[in-house]
Amino acid sequence: METSLGLAGITALSELLKPPGSGDSDGDEDKPVSRTAQQGPGSIGPPKKPPTAAKDSTPATKKNSKDIWDVEEVQEGAEYDDVDDPRPQPEYEIIFKQKVATEDMFLGMGNKTNATSSCEDIVVKITLPDTKYSEVTLDVNDKYLSCATPNYKLGLHLPHPVDSKNGQAKWDAANTLLTVTMPMKREYDFLNF
Repeated sequence: METSLGLAGITALSELLKPPGSGDSDGDEDKPVSRTAQQGPGSIGPPKKPPTAAKDSTPATKKNSKDIWDVEEVQEGAEYDDVDDPRPQPEYEIIFKQKVATEDMFLGMGNKTNATSSCEDIVVKITLPDTKYSEVTLDVNDKYLSCATPNYKLGLHLPHPVDSKNGQAKWDAANTLLTVTMPMKREYDFLNF
């Protein structure tokens, strides 16, 4: 296939292949730009000072040169985790429980929904096979539940903060089931009830 380029085609091709900044051009990109045209959204307000090596006015925490991480980097409740414990984790189930009255159930007059935001309690059911009640050690904090027996160990980070002082635990010896009921204390619970 043979194509012939005329003088106009060759001139257009040479303009396309010409390196930028060479030759005479009347394009807008080659004209000098004024100072006001160079400003953008970052130019609004007083000019920012470059960072200096001088000490800031904020109090700095003293960091030990042997620290591997900062205190802010450690997950809350990590002090309860024991990686080297060989005991297996028992089966457990987390259930959200709400107090429902007749006006909520039949009349539809309450503002409760089936969402977890309308629940008042967290129920944790822990199955501990071949365990006696006297062997169970239970510790509940506001955001962490720890249950230990000679054969099992459960360390559970709770999905919501709870009132650890007003919870209750029940032991079902026939099913070797420990049921721990804890009232939730969330910051904005007053909006949902």
